[in-house]
Amino acid sequence: MTNEQYGVVASVDELVRMRVPFRSGGLTPSSRVRTAHSGAYDSVFRGRGMEFDESREYQPGDDIRTIDWRVMARTGRVHTKLFQEERERPVLLLVDARPSMRFGTRDSFKSVLAAKAAATLAWAAVDAGDRVGGLLLRPSGHREVAPQRSRGRLVAFLRHLSEATRDEALGTPMALAEGLARLGRVARPGTLIFVLSDFQDLDEAAGRELGRLARRCDVHCILVHDALEVAAPQGGDHRISDGERVQRLPTADASWRRAYADRFARRQARLEGLCARAGAGFLPLRTGDDCQRVLRIDRSARALRTHRPEGVR
Repeated sequence: MTNEQYGVVASVDELVRMRVPFRSGGLTPSSRVRTAHSGAYDSVFRGRGMEFDESREYQPGDDIRTIDWRVMARTGRVHTKLFQEERERPVLLLVDARPSMRFGTRDSFKSVLAAKAAATLAWAAVDAGDRVGGLLLRPSGHREVAPQRSRGRLVAFLRHLSEATRDEALGTPMALAEGLARLGRVARPGTLIFVLSDFQDLDEAAGRELGRLARRCDVHCILVHDALEVAAPQGGDHRISDGERVQRLPTADASWRRAYADRFARRQARLEGLCARAGAGFLPLRTGDDCQRVLRIDRSARALRTHRPEGVR
């Protein structure tokens, strides 16, 4: 990769190097996991899914939450549901590489950071024996990758991920709401899902799809953003360009700076509120952060934990 490309596209070699060797456990932690956002609710990686096995009559000590009300109504005796742990759990990654993600003022574009974080999660899942697939939102459309378990298939997934960060073709990007709906059609109950995006188009439709998905699956939203989105620079003559037009930012205007900061704050608060109501996890990830440190695989506890990086409020 040339110096001009570093931070602009994610090479396959970079994504392969995101593997964090550890003994076992993958994305199934042994304890609760807190979000990195200060004052947020707890989000729990609930582990592998559970399949219904059979019902038997209630015994002292059984969890009352597992009472089989239908059998009890039919027989007149209290029954308890028994579950069998699934031997595998699919892991699906929705990775956003659309035009709004092609921006960054610290180390890399948001699209590259999202790709690296997705690679870190994918390696942890495959090393633990889980199947990994996902949906890649590209500027020219999208690509769906069926969940696979082998490391060879994972490298192919990483290649698609790299291509998404370098895609410059013109097309109609898939909306976030449609991407979430597609995941909902293919995800089986208990699937572990990570959504890595800047959530620029988090509208009512996307909120509804996120809620539906979280009712059936273990969903975690990773808000990938840049420091310049959080707050505008103060003072000086700041200009921005899209390659054709140039615009001067009125950074000397305090009211403009407040309105600027409020736009991002509202988007983050909306996403965090949706996650809280849906029981989904929430984690902010900013360009310049070490995503392997934020998405930390704890080798001793065999857990995926979140670590609050410096500067995250």
